[in-house]
Amino acid sequence: MSRAMRCEVLAIGTELLLGQIVDTNSAWIGEQLALAGIDSYEHRVIGDNLDRIVAAIEDLLSRSDALIICGGLGPTQDDLTRDAIAAWMEVPLIRHDDLVEHIAKMFSARARDMPQNNLRQADVPEGAEAIPNPIGTAPGVRAPHRDKVIYAVPGVPYEMQKMISEQVLPDLLERAGGRAAIVSRSLKTWGASESGIAEMVAHRVDALEAAGNPTIAFLARGIEGLVVRITAKGASLAEAEALVEAEEVELRAILGDLVFGVDDETMEHAVLKALHARKLTLGIAESLTGGLIGARIVNVPGASDTFKGSLVTYATDVKRDLLDVVASSVVSEAAAKEMAGAARRLLDADVGIAATGVAGPTEQDGLAPGTVCFGIALPGGVVEGVTTRLPGDRERVRQFATISLLNLLRMRLDALP
Repeated sequence: MSRAMRCEVLAIGTELLLGQIVDTNSAWIGEQLALAGIDSYEHRVIGDNLDRIVAAIEDLLSRSDALIICGGLGPTQDDLTRDAIAAWMEVPLIRHDDLVEHIAKMFSARARDMPQNNLRQADVPEGAEAIPNPIGTAPGVRAPHRDKVIYAVPGVPYEMQKMISEQVLPDLLERAGGRAAIVSRSLKTWGASESGIAEMVAHRVDALEAAGNPTIAFLARGIEGLVVRITAKGASLAEAEALVEAEEVELRAILGDLVFGVDDETMEHAVLKALHARKLTLGIAESLTGGLIGARIVNVPGASDTFKGSLVTYATDVKRDLLDVVASSVVSEAAAKEMAGAARRLLDADVGIAATGVAGPTEQDGLAPGTVCFGIALPGGVVEGVTTRLPGDRERVRQFATISLLNLLRMRLDALP
């Protein structure tokens, strides 16, 4: 029989309090707890002070069943999480020979000598156990005590995420007596506001609220678009997946081509997938984006099968000399079309795209900051120019231009026979 489980999150590090590092770890952990159906009412940040950490542990666990502590497991004197847990349990720290061996092997694999202070990472409070960390030197800690449990994980995000997913969440769910499967799927969209998307799917939200399972949530991701997340619980993994898949069909029928990807898929994944399916290659000419479009494309493994290259032609004379741009203004649809055609021709690609514009912060040739022109040259001699106005400062205009052009290309490719 499952019961309600409450788990709080405590982030350790003076650098977090000083704003030198943004605490994205607690946000990620909170999201995972929510997806697992585990309540979390408080996230707290404490500096590197032993007494304050112990006091925070006592306070948070006075109102919850479990606590995840993130950070403070390094080898230096200000890494105090192990000491604080031992103080809470009122036990000594015990050095584990197997952890010493693991840490030594990690240094040996990197052809580095192990400093003696790294041995502190092999210390575990008596009565607790280490959580394996196969990709780092800092093992975690699982410490059950007084009908409560503490999980301590490193602050390095990829180490923390692996340990939370593979070790902490399964243990929490087992303690809660939960056997239900939880499945989540994120539909990534571009081209509509959060309020617009919410309005489009309002009747589905109402229907699901009445049913209680699955649920829909909206997550704004800035330049990465808006995510519509579906979460379902089931007696089995297959049952939960079936609920998610059925709701995905409903949402896709409403949202149409606003959806460009699922879960970890990016806009560049979608574009390369569409190009590959049609056996088309891509060349790019960039001005205000300064190589951002090409950089996003090459982040995708296997991009070389489709992507020919990007010509960064920032200066006006370079556009004219290299790309043969003759348009009177280099920030115009005419110039963007000529740039796209040149990218296709010079890079011997099937498809050429281009971006030019005014990133700001000042006007250029009477054009307001955020004015951006796109060009797309498709097979068969079809060349299109599009002008738009994008919001934000210089960096945001460049980032928005990058994903907006890729999305425009995605939709044009989807319309090809």
